[in-house]
Amino acid sequence: MERAWWKEAVVYQVYWRSFLDANGDGIGDLQGLMLRLEYIQSLGIDVIWLNPIYESPDKDNGYDIADYYRIMAKAGTMEQFRQLLDKVHELGMKLIMDLVVNHTSEQHVWFEESRSSVDHPKRDWYIWRPGKEDGPPNNWRSYFEPSTWTYDEQTEMYYFHSFAKEQPDLNWRNSDLRQEIYRMMRFWLDQGIDGFRMDVINLLAKQEGFPDAEHPERIDYLGNNPGIHEYLQEMHREILQHYDIMTVGEIPFVTPKEGLLYVGSSRKELHTLFHFQVADDMPVWDLARYKEIQQSWYEAFSEEGWNSQFLNNHDHTRQVTRYGNDAQYRVESAKLLATMIHTLPGTPYVFQGEEIGMTGVRYSSIEEYQDIAMKNKYKEEIGKGRAPDEVLRSLQPLSRDNSRTPMQWDGSKHAGFTKGQPWIQVNPNYEVINVERDLAAKDSIFAYYQQLIALRKTHAVMVYGDYCDQSAGEKHVYAYSRSLDGVIWLVILNHSDQEQFYRVPPSLSDRYANARLIIGNLERSTSDSDVVTNVDLRLRPYEGLIYSL
Repeated sequence: MERAWWKEAVVYQVYWRSFLDANGDGIGDLQGLMLRLEYIQSLGIDVIWLNPIYESPDKDNGYDIADYYRIMAKAGTMEQFRQLLDKVHELGMKLIMDLVVNHTSEQHVWFEESRSSVDHPKRDWYIWRPGKEDGPPNNWRSYFEPSTWTYDEQTEMYYFHSFAKEQPDLNWRNSDLRQEIYRMMRFWLDQGIDGFRMDVINLLAKQEGFPDAEHPERIDYLGNNPGIHEYLQEMHREILQHYDIMTVGEIPFVTPKEGLLYVGSSRKELHTLFHFQVADDMPVWDLARYKEIQQSWYEAFSEEGWNSQFLNNHDHTRQVTRYGNDAQYRVESAKLLATMIHTLPGTPYVFQGEEIGMTGVRYSSIEEYQDIAMKNKYKEEIGKGRAPDEVLRSLQPLSRDNSRTPMQWDGSKHAGFTKGQPWIQVNPNYEVINVERDLAAKDSIFAYYQQLIALRKTHAVMVYGDYCDQSAGEKHVYAYSRSLDGVIWLVILNHSDQEQFYRVPPSLSDRYANARLIIGNLERSTSDSDVVTNVDLRLRPYEGLIYSL
């Protein structure tokens, strides 16, 4: 397999508005991020992924862009961005930015011009259709609204939006629009950034004719439509191939076979992707399903594709709450999940606060939530006659605000995030869970992440090793080997709050007789480590182990 710096990297996602507020307005900013770059570097991070900082009315936390060339005042200034980028590079790290080109804000000048007249030259930069039978052009749902269509009285037509009505979709069939997007991408790459995380990039192409959907609630008709690969191949020819960068596409609704079409090295499209067979389709932990997902993506990508490994981000509930145990075994399960993400095939992503085991949150009323998707869904369900308390409870577990609460730096007011009033409430457990406490403890979650990342930098088997599931039929234990050039590592994970036993399979038993413990998330005595062949290995709740065979 061809080696590349972006395959070997560990990426740290900065949701800047919740990271650190330097100017006291209650919102994180670029200056705050600059003050904590050494903290990120100390973890061993190679690449920082920065969520959108472009000019925006902020209806969807920056994913509704009004000007691609200006920095949002809440975030800072272009001068501060350049200082940040320089310092990131001085510290030996790289920075990738969000590329949001499926849609803009309704306040973008392109859309204002497009909606002004049916004859305007930019009319075709967005998607306009007449209604039918006193209703929208079809029955599609958007991510955030009951319909993908909003009626505009100015020209008496509907415009299309995959997300909120304030986020009209761009029409990628228009070649002038595409060239304008490429000009913008070149502008940022010429500033010196190191790549893009491409927001819902597989939604750019739309179905011909916009036919009604048989199952409109599934919304998979929004993505992976004919023409998408031609767009991405053109983008690669025009822009991407000319820079030594990293590209990762956010690509929902894909199977492994479809995913390979986006990232296969011979395809000349993207380097890697985020798929959502876990984060979107596995609401609670399901080990059997997770094993199936990992196996199918590994088989599809083993020759020329590259995967991403993550369990949480700004859109998905914190991993220790959703897939671990954020009560009695918070520390143990946080370390176990880290062991898994950093040893499975693909590039690992760390979402800010994950490295100290930050948890999800449950606010007591809908007014305390900021998530536009949750608030719109709440309004829709209340409109159906459901009880408000019931609706709130049903939406809380997967609300995007679970992962958007401010970074917990210390035990002072507002967790050291701001001297002002936070834009969203701090998780009440900040006095117990914070960076200051973790840095002071030798056996902390943060220290464990440092060790895992350091191992990945010095042992190629963690990056390029072949993967083989060694735990067929196990209900609570996930064990797998990574092997490269005669080196074999065995990862053993007890993903449960009960003691479990694991027997090394016969194919590895001879090697296991001389196994050496590389790292574990719980203390192990010598007698615990030197397990005789064919004797069951006792695993404590949420224990994770890596052996060199």
